[in-house]
Amino acid sequence: MTKLLEWLGGAGALGAIWLALLTNKIENPFFRDHYTFLLLSPIIVVGLFGLASLLLVLYRVYTFNDCNDAAAELQKEIVEAKQDLKSLGFKFKDSFK
Repeated sequence: MTKLLEWLGGAGALGAIWLALLTNKIENPFFRDHYTFLLLSPIIVVGLFGLASLLLVLYRVYTFNDCNDAAAELQKEIVEAKQDLKSLGFKFKDSFK
């Protein structure tokens, strides 16, 4: 089973429970007393999911590792590649220093 099917199955199950509570197929005194909360719960869930995703992305960007050794090695390889291309007759413009 793919991740997409897992997520769709979970969303479908939660959607069926929400719809059953909304149409009073499942009687629950809490949701009968807090009907507005029941109506707004999908919007709240999507908002919380978006907030959690945003926080996760911000945390991953904040803790992103710099690879100075790899950057220096890449610069060295670029210089070597330019020298190889020059030896084969390729001419570089001055703007690509």
